[in-house]
Amino acid sequence: MARVLVVEDDEHLRLALVDSLGDEGHDVAAAASLAQASSAAKSHAPDVIVLDVMLPDGDGYRWCQGYRAGGGVARVLMLTARTLEDDVVRGFDAGADDYLAKPYRLRELFARISALLRRGPASSAAGWLEVGVFLVDPARREVKGPHGVVELTKKEFDLLVVLAKADRVLSRDELLDAVWGEGVMVDPHTVDNFVGSLKKKLKAERPGFTLKTVRGVGFQLKREGA
Repeated sequence: MARVLVVEDDEHLRLALVDSLGDEGHDVAAAASLAQASSAAKSHAPDVIVLDVMLPDGDGYRWCQGYRAGGGVARVLMLTARTLEDDVVRGFDAGADDYLAKPYRLRELFARISALLRRGPASSAAGWLEVGVFLVDPARREVKGPHGVVELTKKEFDLLVVLAKADRVLSRDELLDAVWGEGVMVDPHTVDNFVGSLKKKLKAERPGFTLKTVRGVGFQLKREGA
């Protein structure tokens, strides 16, 4: 399952796409204008945006360009009846990842979306952290794994980010200062409890990393092959 945002002003087509993508198991949001698309992109945090080029309040090219400039990392699939080479090139230059001409077949649309999802976020430079099979987004405070979003508490998320960025063994005191704040009076063994909770929530058959307890020193997030 992925989160998909459909941006299409034709009501019948928009509703048909929402229903069809929902039947495929996706979590779907819809927008009929670029203004609605901007709002939905923030609230829905989509993995893929299916974007019509011609909309009542502007064109999809400029919207996509602004979305990318603002750090948007969802894959963008443009839908349009405009199939001239210049139009296609303009779409890619604006930051689109794929281009599908109208009329299209639903099976092809589904295949294109699946291919985009396999490629992951559009830009790892936007701040995503790869932690084994998980993608950690510090900006959205979100962890995505093979089975969807993993719900973490604020402290669990902060602890994961600190460990993932450090790439070394961190003492309990270092973790307490980084996550709970310097000078805050907390039982040092609180860290042990939160590390244990992270292990349970991020458990997978092959997560691609281990949360190691280094006896007498502290903790380390160690990626496979590192």
